[in-house]
Amino acid sequence: MLITSSIISGLGLGSMYGLIALGFHVTYVLSGTVNFAQGSSMTLGAVLGYLFALRMGWPMPLAVAATLAACALFGLVVERFLVRPFVSRRSEAWLMATVAGGIVLDNLMLFTFGKEPRSFPSPLAVKPVTLFGAGVYPLQMVIPVVGLGIALALHLTLRHTYRGKALLAVVQNRDAARLMGIHVRRTVAASFALSTVLAGLAGLLIAPLYNVNSEMGTLFGIKAFAVAILGGITSAWGVMLAGLLYGLIEALVTASLGSSYTQIVAFSVVILALVAMPHGLLGRAAVNKV
Repeated sequence: MLITSSIISGLGLGSMYGLIALGFHVTYVLSGTVNFAQGSSMTLGAVLGYLFALRMGWPMPLAVAATLAACALFGLVVERFLVRPFVSRRSEAWLMATVAGGIVLDNLMLFTFGKEPRSFPSPLAVKPVTLFGAGVYPLQMVIPVVGLGIALALHLTLRHTYRGKALLAVVQNRDAARLMGIHVRRTVAASFALSTVLAGLAGLLIAPLYNVNSEMGTLFGIKAFAVAILGGITSAWGVMLAGLLYGLIEALVTASLGSSYTQIVAFSVVILALVAMPHGLLGRAAVNKV
């Protein structure tokens, strides 16, 4: 029963890592950059969802829509002011700029929301149901379905549609993309908006299970980036698969050895896996044409 419960919990947790990591995937395949404020975007989603739904009493659909819209706006701000100015000058300083932007947002939420964890009740996380002899919340079963569904949608859109393949040309050859009628800057900005929406959605989904606090996304963001690299950041399926595997490893290690060993074992597995598969589970080496 303990193992079954750990597996279900691990799949739910891994789906959260996968959702945030899909944000890294989207910005990388469409712009060649990533947003290191993804963890902060997750916190923003959880905090705004709490404020809109519980503090202000908005209906949940409206609260979710407003939260995701605010997360998208944050993504646009990150791209416009923390990424684009440096990329246009062929500088890699956007790496530190996005990290700094996340830290600024975290501290703003700390000062306005506070440090104490807050409960975020959900009808899907009130009464557990029995699955294979273990009691689990329905939300823990919904989260993997959402994560896998989004991964499938991204994969099909980018790899099996004309428009998706055209969008991939943005990072490979911007001039060619423009000739194909693609607005490059708008596409890159949209990729950052989508990445922060995915992180905000992860925050909304995980909040009822882990409570809401202003620092909840920090470690999630670090683990999600590890998951993105482990899965092969160019593959949506690889990223989600790596998230599920990472979540399972964490849950099983915690159940069998205790939480003190969780991070040691999990990150050791990441290191060993990358030594064996430098490009990740389903990633591919970049091809440089000369």
